[in-house]
Amino acid sequence: MNSGSVRDTNLISQETAALVWADVQKIRAEAPLVHNITNYVVMNATANALLAIGASPVMAHAVEEVEEMVRHARALVLNIGTLSAAWVEAMVKAGQAARQRGIPVVLDPVGSGATAYRTATAQRLLEQVGPTIVRGNASEIRSLVRAGAGPKGVDSQHTPDEILGEAEALSRQWHCAVSVSGPVDIVVAGGAVVRVANGHAMMARVTGMGCTATAITGAFAAVNPLPLQAAAHAMAIMGLAGEIAATRAQGPGTFFPHFLDALHGLDESHIARGLHMQGRG
Repeated sequence: MNSGSVRDTNLISQETAALVWADVQKIRAEAPLVHNITNYVVMNATANALLAIGASPVMAHAVEEVEEMVRHARALVLNIGTLSAAWVEAMVKAGQAARQRGIPVVLDPVGSGATAYRTATAQRLLEQVGPTIVRGNASEIRSLVRAGAGPKGVDSQHTPDEILGEAEALSRQWHCAVSVSGPVDIVVAGGAVVRVANGHAMMARVTGMGCTATAITGAFAAVNPLPLQAAAHAMAIMGLAGEIAATRAQGPGTFFPHFLDALHGLDESHIARGLHMQGRG
């Protein structure tokens, strides 16, 4: 995040800022239930982030109950960070139930490309679920289009603009929005490209921030039926909260509590003054 080119053009309009703020207000007013099948590393962090923005999280992964849980949810988040066979089956069942009900599904292909199992799992979820939004780092997104081109771990070896063509191809192939995090986040769908230059370098020093972005994307997708807009607005709010937290934190250890406080306290003026977005969601 934090690209000078997007910041300097100052293309953010009052209308765009108002749309982002309207989504935040909807989340806070409606407290949509976001069903997460996510990884052990981030469960507590992502649940607290959803609560801080105003959504209602549930973390339910038992294959015996996921389809029933989906009936109560307004969005489903699938995160393959800590895989097991049972969890994969639960993701497929929940994802198919969500799509049957018209509930948006957000897929985070954590570490796709690092192992054959991860890549195959991400591809299976694309094929059998058909997510509404795919959100990951550049190397993870590239691995879904180019076999063997993924990361060594969960860190990206590429920037979003370097893999813009792959993101657009993935969006076209699966008829979804693709949200790619990096120095400048990009979100693509239907031929449109939105760039978001909010954020702070400290965010890369705290585990689970990408997974948190995915969960927050689920909250925005729950209240905004336009996937490109929902995904872009979620990344903007993540970045803005990260910038605010970085001014208050002494380091990574105190960053995340301040990040939660910033999510909770974000208001219209923060968005109007600080949003750096290029393109229309």
